[in-house]
Amino acid sequence: MIDDKLKRLEENLRILSKIKGEYSIDDIIADKVDEWGLRYGLFESLQIVIDLACGCVAKKNLGVPKNYSEFITILITNKYLNKELGEKILRTVGLRNLLVHEYGMPVPQNAGIDIRKLYEYLSHIQDIKDFAHAISKV
Repeated sequence: MIDDKLKRLEENLRILSKIKGEYSIDDIIADKVDEWGLRYGLFESLQIVIDLACGCVAKKNLGVPKNYSEFITILITNKYLNKELGEKILRTVGLRNLLVHEYGMPVPQNAGIDIRKLYEYLSHIQDIKDFAHAISKV
């Protein structure tokens, strides 16, 4: 399972990097299909990060966390992730929740998720790559 998830994540990150390199924020805003691609690409990638964390905690029998953030915290506590990277990944769990539930963000005139902030998140793809590298060693 972990190897398949890592391969899927690698492919997703390649596509997200391509989006970042080939599309401006104005391009994304102007085309709903491109916006959906950005949203779904990020959502699926972040869900894979969570799935990998859950899989590693289960594989190593590290406990029974109550929520997704606790899976990441357990990986930090048990030194599978360094603290700095772990804290960055914890923020991705929050972004995933926002994408799923669209809560916690201001919604002026039913704007929903701030696409500009999602686009800016593409600048942090290296954090997910670093996470994948760390998890591949577990």
